[in-house]
Amino acid sequence: MDNIFWVVPISGIIGLFFAFLISLNIMKQEEGTPEIKKIMKAIQQGADAFLKREIKTIFIFLVLFAGLMATVLSPLLAITFIIGAFFSMTAGYIGMKIATRANGRTTYAASKYGSGKALDIAFSGGAVMGIIEASLGILGASLIYLILSNYSSNPLMKLEIITGYALGASFIALFARVGGGIFTKAADVGADLVGKVEAGIPEDDPRNPAVIADNVGDNVGDIAGMGADLYESYVGAINAAAILGFTYAGEKGLFFPFLTATIGLVASLLGIIYVKVMANRQKAYVAKVLRNGTLLASFLTAIGAFFLSRHFLQNLNPFYAIISGLAAGVLIGLISEYYTSKKPVENIAFSSTTGAATNIITGIAIGMESTFATIFVLVGGTMVSYSVAGLWGIALAGVGMLSTLGISLSVDAYGPIADNASGIAEMAHQGAKVREITSSLDTFGNTTAAMGKGFAIGSATLTALALFVAFSTWAKLDGINMLKPEVISGALIGGMLPFLFSSLSLKAVGTAATHMVQEVRRQFKEMKGLLEGKAEPDNARCVDIATKVALREMILPSLIMVGAPFGIAFLLGKEALGGMLIGATLSGSLLAIFMSNAGGAWDNAKKLIEHGKYGGKGSDAHKAAVVGDTVGDPFKDTAGPSINILIKLMAVISLVFLPIFFK
Repeated sequence: MDNIFWVVPISGIIGLFFAFLISLNIMKQEEGTPEIKKIMKAIQQGADAFLKREIKTIFIFLVLFAGLMATVLSPLLAITFIIGAFFSMTAGYIGMKIATRANGRTTYAASKYGSGKALDIAFSGGAVMGIIEASLGILGASLIYLILSNYSSNPLMKLEIITGYALGASFIALFARVGGGIFTKAADVGADLVGKVEAGIPEDDPRNPAVIADNVGDNVGDIAGMGADLYESYVGAINAAAILGFTYAGEKGLFFPFLTATIGLVASLLGIIYVKVMANRQKAYVAKVLRNGTLLASFLTAIGAFFLSRHFLQNLNPFYAIISGLAAGVLIGLISEYYTSKKPVENIAFSSTTGAATNIITGIAIGMESTFATIFVLVGGTMVSYSVAGLWGIALAGVGMLSTLGISLSVDAYGPIADNASGIAEMAHQGAKVREITSSLDTFGNTTAAMGKGFAIGSATLTALALFVAFSTWAKLDGINMLKPEVISGALIGGMLPFLFSSLSLKAVGTAATHMVQEVRRQFKEMKGLLEGKAEPDNARCVDIATKVALREMILPSLIMVGAPFGIAFLLGKEALGGMLIGATLSGSLLAIFMSNAGGAWDNAKKLIEHGKYGGKGSDAHKAAVVGDTVGDPFKDTAGPSINILIKLMAVISLVFLPIFFK
């Protein structure tokens, strides 16, 4: 049976080689004019500096936590924890490095070759991230399992050790998402409030010292941070499905989610090839090409899962569970696309004509409304998967949703690269035609980012549910009695935690943004000739401020959430801990959906006005929309996405530390 399993790490190695070839192709592309090179280098240096300092900060807590695991659990579990953390950091760092080298090349390709070549380079940059995350995810977990085969013949024991790998990925994801989110929104808010609102200069104007920091933030938050988020979901979903699969179908059930993920990786590679071929054709339509590539990968995964389920398990019910997750992922993405690009955005833009207050009220209402359809899709996916394969089916639905991570994350990471390319075009004084091309790529990039966030929330919910089921199975909880006061207390505390976490994250953005605003104002006031374009802004100073504040402010919310399961478990017991996990998953999912879609809708409403609606740039409606977008930015890029990790991290901590919680 182990011979079949070897296909999993082999496919991971093939995926990494594929990513390497794409990276080489990106690096062969022309960098562009001296101005483009200069701006691209500044973004690279800023992103490198932030990530290196972030890794140093995280490393301290990583070592302490690994030491705790080695002391109270086992040294082997601590080692796999470190491996999971290392793979997560490596994937994010490499993906970010390539992304910061694809942005300027995208701008130059738009000026020299047109939209098709520009789309190809931007998407290729995102594809490196997507492929590396998926490949390293299955490579690390499968190799650990195979290596442990030499020490134990008990598959369940090996899965317990792999849970440490999943925890390492979760641990890094929390710090990466929170720190990157604080950085990117502090820079964005500072650039917008002082540049566009106070000074009245355009977005991405080279005179604004916070613009480079804003572009750096797109990479460390929306590429490295999002990658860590989905990497964690991917590994967690596979691990939970393997644990439950062994209970339901023995070793074949254990292997099934790994093999399904392998099929998804291969399908993603084919989908990526399709997008690259179509992108280089003349008059490539961005939305259609990217959407069709994703649908192709989903279709191929469904076919592969059918044959795997039929011939490997001799049972099609797991296939139906996989399909329910795939379908739910597509539907959630479409719902997010609707609420961040269609009539809801038009309504917010129109409400901006009467001021910032009505803009914000309408945006909040639309964000709340968006939870309705999304939750029903998740409920439908959960019920269908449970009806065909029981509790294992819920876990398989999560695997199905995340099986095409390779291309889903590629499309999502494309967005920040296109955004950077558009900003570089503005800062490098490219012609109107070039800015029109990069702007069109950026506009759809906002939609793909919103769809990616919706997908991330849906996958996080299913992964958290799967981990909760695995926790309940290992804790031998036949049910949780909500009439018990300790269970109700745990559920209420769990429901509160995402709100506390969001509060701390938003306050951190406010603190960091205040420092950024003060610095931009200082430079505009003290640097003679800056606003006239006769002096160079101190971009490095803004990057340094955002880095220092973000790394300082990310520690408290992260530590509170890591410590919460320990406090509940020791004070109230295992049923209360189960109640806390359910409460956090319920309130966290709703809050994340609300903040993500509201933020995306505010952003696109601002862009709709900037394209000429309701008075265009500089109008009162535009000023109101900028305020709304400023409120929405930390919603969709800091607090909202971080909740995904919060609900998964608490579940996997509960699973890993179960032996000491309830001896």
